[in-house]
Amino acid sequence: MTTNFEYPKGIELIAGVDEVGRGPLVGAVVTAAVILDPNNPIEGLADSKKLSEKKRVALAEEIKQKALAWALGRAEPEEIDQLNILHATMLAMQRAVKSLKIRPHFVLVDGNRIPKLDMPAQAVVKGDSLVAEISAASILAKVARDQEMYELDQQYPQYEFAKHKGYPTKVHLEKLHEFGALPQHRRSFAPVRKALEHKE
Repeated sequence: MTTNFEYPKGIELIAGVDEVGRGPLVGAVVTAAVILDPNNPIEGLADSKKLSEKKRVALAEEIKQKALAWALGRAEPEEIDQLNILHATMLAMQRAVKSLKIRPHFVLVDGNRIPKLDMPAQAVVKGDSLVAEISAASILAKVARDQEMYELDQQYPQYEFAKHKGYPTKVHLEKLHEFGALPQHRRSFAPVRKALEHKE
């Protein structure tokens, strides 16, 4: 990964954090935190959205084997509805960092906001393309969330979750209108609210 990002100087254990699933209408927002091993580099890390699914799945396995530490965090649809998606995402990021078996000295977070953490942190815009640790986190979070969408697809094939992964595509909106909202749908999101009103 070509990067002109300047890492904080003199800090050993740096965790990268990213989220997947702020936009979908269904399921949890999933985050990951990863501390990579500088002595065990992983080739091909990139923004998870720019990788094929096959490549992402293979890299996710490699990250789990080679990273010094990794953890997932999540906020469920009920929490998203209570807190709003931004605050729920921050909560899921806190959970991922807290679950790391090694405590990082510094945390780099994708985007322009950082959750409240008990160690120094920095937000990095486009971090998933610039920082290897954040790329690794984006890959783990994406693979984990996609897996949940495949499982939901098996439970409720009529919604075609495997295709749209819960994002508000034309197909998803049509299915929502036709079959109504599931318990896993985020009720505070406008299309879901509309579907619920339509069914009343």
